[in-house]
Amino acid sequence: MDLILWRHAEAEELADGVDDPSRGLTGKGERHARRVADWLNQVLPHSTKVLSSPALRARQTAEALERKFKVSDALSPESSVEALLAAVRWPDAREPVLVVGHQPTLGLAAAYLMTGARLLGAEADLLLPWSIRKGGVWWLRHRPREDRGEVVLVAVRSPELV
Repeated sequence: MDLILWRHAEAEELADGVDDPSRGLTGKGERHARRVADWLNQVLPHSTKVLSSPALRARQTAEALERKFKVSDALSPESSVEALLAAVRWPDAREPVLVVGHQPTLGLAAAYLMTGARLLGAEADLLLPWSIRKGGVWWLRHRPREDRGEVVLVAVRSPELV
């Protein structure tokens, strides 16, 4: 299974009278989202399922792909790694899944999947999120092996490098 983690692009600062989920992308964020979307559309399989956080900035980032996507509350800014993995059906989904979401959840998911660290109990507090830049993409692949699976880092891209 391929899991593509895409952090939303640069968003407006929180202003008086605007709640966090209603923050939209800045002009720079819109340009970065389009640039990354152009690259993704060149490399993503057509069968890729796209899921987005309900936050406006994430939905605007996902819209840059010009593909159908589903909004999932499991990807909201305060969501957990466990909720994200359940939403994408990791590692059992048959199709690749692209998630448009937020830090620290995306960085925690990357750290958890790449290191095999446990997320339960007191050990969860020891797992630090890896930093995924605004608009950045981390592409992970689960490969089944005889006694267990392994996770391979396929690609990391930032808006400046696509």
